[in-house]
Amino acid sequence: MTKTALAEPPEDDDRNGGQEPGPARQKRAYRVNMRDGILKRGATWSYVVNVYDPKTGTSKPTWVGGFETAEEAKTERDKARVKAREGNYVRRNRITVAAYLDDWIAVHAAEIKPRTLDSYRGVIDRYIVPHLGKMPLQDVRPATITRFYMELRSKGGRTGHGLSPRTIDYVHAVLRRAFRDAVVVEELLSNNPVERAKRPRREVHEPKAVWDKTQLRRFLAHAAEHRLGAFYHLAAYTGARRGELLYLRWSAVDLDKRELTIRGSTAFVKGERIQGSTKTGHSRVISIDQTTTQVLKRHRDMQDAERHQLGMGPTQADDFLFANEAGEQIHPDTVTWLMSKLITSYNAPAKDDPPAEPLPKARLHDLRHLHATMLLLAKVPVHVVSARLGHRDPAITLRVYAHVISDRAVNVADAFERVVEDNNAPEQQYR
Repeated sequence: MTKTALAEPPEDDDRNGGQEPGPARQKRAYRVNMRDGILKRGATWSYVVNVYDPKTGTSKPTWVGGFETAEEAKTERDKARVKAREGNYVRRNRITVAAYLDDWIAVHAAEIKPRTLDSYRGVIDRYIVPHLGKMPLQDVRPATITRFYMELRSKGGRTGHGLSPRTIDYVHAVLRRAFRDAVVVEELLSNNPVERAKRPRREVHEPKAVWDKTQLRRFLAHAAEHRLGAFYHLAAYTGARRGELLYLRWSAVDLDKRELTIRGSTAFVKGERIQGSTKTGHSRVISIDQTTTQVLKRHRDMQDAERHQLGMGPTQADDFLFANEAGEQIHPDTVTWLMSKLITSYNAPAKDDPPAEPLPKARLHDLRHLHATMLLLAKVPVHVVSARLGHRDPAITLRVYAHVISDRAVNVADAFERVVEDNNAPEQQYR
């Protein structure tokens, strides 16, 4: 049942007359009917708690009503008294979930990346508000969120089909962040009910390299015939994200030191190009090999030749590494779509016979997974791979590529056996 906070005690319903004036008669009725801060009015019970007001420096009585039994009111009264003594009592507020989220997304728009902000708004408008929007924020309980997730899982999609656990995980992430701010920043809640809600069990799909190294070499050789072939080479040989590669200017490339600096990312949100920071908000330096250095040199020569034909000067430091013939930054979807087209043209060439072993379908992001997987199988330390990929923490790399690291563990057992069985190996005593 909805609990209601009252600024003043509930009015007494005794209107049978009496000699005392109204206010005096009310006070006498409270002394008779209220015991230990508990009062019954009509069919429900209320309790009162004294809450310190920092603005006035005094304590004020706050009434909370709507309890079905006296025992329930007493239980909540005791909890409220403890919170009031500790300074953690949260006054009742009837703001709805929809109103709070509307204010929350507006306040935090400046600190959330545009593309992430757009996805947050989509989740709020599409899933959260239709189900929870009219509910008072302070009435949300863990069970409320659990039932919400169950409903999304069964029929939460646009066509009435259930949402995937992965989508529900994203809804959960948005709710958890918003409700956390309701506790920590706005002080509208004493705890976060989303943290204790139960989500549908999801199957963990580990990223796997859909190509082996031979297939990668064949694809890159075929892609090299296209003016954007260097993009796919760099994606495979650095593991950088699509937006990070499209953000690159020539000033970020040092061919002598054989390294490039990832400083930002580019994306399109509702038809508008957005230039922002990296996913972690930090830049990183990535080393490149000799082959990649030569690929980039040829790519720059190609760009200079194109610009010369258009009457333009050679590429400058601020020019994009990957652009159209006129030097304009290309749309992110272009390289995604082009990769699929290149795979198709390799498997079904217009003039030659199809290859004996066609390339399996692959996404652009699979090149990043392939890069990480091959490095880990080559026994490159996890923290080094994590820094190269631009993960916020090595724990993310461990979680995403746990299957690769687990496969390597077999070699650890073999290494221990070799040390034990080798009589010539140096022995050291550990304490």
